[in-house]
Amino acid sequence: MREIVTGSDIDRVHRAGQGEMIISEAAIVTGIAREKADKLGIRLVSGSSAALPGLLAGARSSGNSAFIPSFAHGGQVAASPGTPGYDLEAWRKKFPILKTAIHVANCSQSPQCDATREAALSYLDNWNGMGMDWGRWMEEIALAKAEFARLINADPSEIAIGTSISELTSTIASSLPLDTGRTRVVTTDAEFPTVGNVWNAFRKYGFDPVFIPLRDGRIDPSEYDRVLDERTLIASIFDVYYYNGFKQDLKAIIPKIHAAGALAYVDAYQGIGSHPIDVKALDIDMLGTGNLKYLCGIPGVAFLYVKKELVPYLNPAFTGWFGQSNPFAFKLELDYAKDARRFDNGTPPVMTAYIARAGMAVINEVGPAAIQAWTDILSRRCIDGALARGLEVASPLDIARKAPTTAIRVGKDSHAVEVALLKRGIIASARGDVVRIAPHFFTRLEDIDLVLDAMVKVLQK
Repeated sequence: MREIVTGSDIDRVHRAGQGEMIISEAAIVTGIAREKADKLGIRLVSGSSAALPGLLAGARSSGNSAFIPSFAHGGQVAASPGTPGYDLEAWRKKFPILKTAIHVANCSQSPQCDATREAALSYLDNWNGMGMDWGRWMEEIALAKAEFARLINADPSEIAIGTSISELTSTIASSLPLDTGRTRVVTTDAEFPTVGNVWNAFRKYGFDPVFIPLRDGRIDPSEYDRVLDERTLIASIFDVYYYNGFKQDLKAIIPKIHAAGALAYVDAYQGIGSHPIDVKALDIDMLGTGNLKYLCGIPGVAFLYVKKELVPYLNPAFTGWFGQSNPFAFKLELDYAKDARRFDNGTPPVMTAYIARAGMAVINEVGPAAIQAWTDILSRRCIDGALARGLEVASPLDIARKAPTTAIRVGKDSHAVEVALLKRGIIASARGDVVRIAPHFFTRLEDIDLVLDAMVKVLQK
C-alpha cells in the first residue's frame, strides 16, 4: 500500500523536534507537505516502508490495488486470557481521563486521546495561521475517507462524508428509485430511532417500512424470511443493538436480502471499531456510521460506504454542492459526481474530519480483531461478574452474539444510577431501564470488577 504524506504529518514531525522524515520510495507527498517541509527545514528521506515513523500510521491509502485491512495483519489476538495482544498500559497513557476515571461508556462516547486532541489543535493552528486553507482542508477530508475505507476494506472512491447518520440515511433514502414496483423497506424495532424516523418520514414518497419485532432483546435471522419478498426495495438493518449490545448475524442475513432482490444498508454506528467489518466479504451494499463511539471520535462527522457498482444507479435528492462532479464550477444544474462523492452534501465537516481520521488511525493501528479478542474477554468478565453479584443482565450471555456492551437492568431511573457511578469516578451510559458497561481496548479486567462492585453499592441504597 502507498502512504500519503500530508501537511499535518510535517507539523507533527516539526513539533517533535525532528529534522527529517523517512518515507518510502512509493510515498505520495502532497504539495502542501512539500511546502511545509521546505519552510520548516525538514528533509524527506526515502527509505523502506518498514522504517516509516508511527505518526504516519493514519496517513496510508489503499489506492486501487488489492487491499489488506488492518485486522488481517495489524493487531494480534489476545496472548492469554488475562492480557491483550498489545501494550495495554502504553495505550492507556494516551487517554488522559483514564488517570482519574474508569471509562466504560464507549457505546455512547469514547474518551479523548492524545492523537485526537492533537488533530483538533492541528486544525485550529492551521485556521489561526492561514485564515483560510481550503486546499489543506479538502486534503484532510480525502484522508479521513481513506482511513475509513481502510477500516472496512473499501476503496476511498466508495466513501462519502456527512455530519450524522440521520443525514446519510436520508441521503440514501432520497437516492432510491421510485419506479421499480418495490416500495417495501424492511427494518427492525431495534434500529436506533433516527433510522426508523427517516424511513417513516419517507412514507410520504410511497415507501412502506415494515419493522421486524424484537423478541427478548434479540432478532432471529429467520424473522427476515417472513418479510423479505419481491416487494422489498431495501433492508435497513443494524450491526449492533444500541440497548444491550446484541450483534446481528450479518453473514446470515445479507444473503437473504439479496435473494429477495433487495439492497442491504447496514447501520454500523453502535459497534464499528470493536470488531472487524469487511464490506466486501459480507457483500454489504451500503454502510453508514458516525465516529463518537468505538472509533474514538466526536459528534458532527459520519461516513457512508456505497458499493461502487451501485453508485451510477442512485441519484440522491438530498444533495448539495459537494455531491456534484465539480463543486467549484458553481453550477445550478445537477451533475452528480461519478463516485461515492455524489452522496456528499453541503460543505463538509472539516474540523471533525481531522479528529475522526486521528481516532480511526488509532483503531486501525491496534486492529479491530485484536480489540474484539480483548473486549470479548472483558465481556465474559462482566457477564460472569454481574451474575455472581446478583445483577440482572439484559444482554446476550453468548459472547459470540454481542459487542462489548453489557446492559445491566437497574429500573426506570437508570440515569440516577449513571450519575451515582459518575460521582464514584465511573463513566457509564444509561439507556431506558439499563446502565450499559461498554469497555474498549484500553480497559483493564480490574476496571470491570470495580464497576460492578460500585453498581452493587449504588443499587443497594
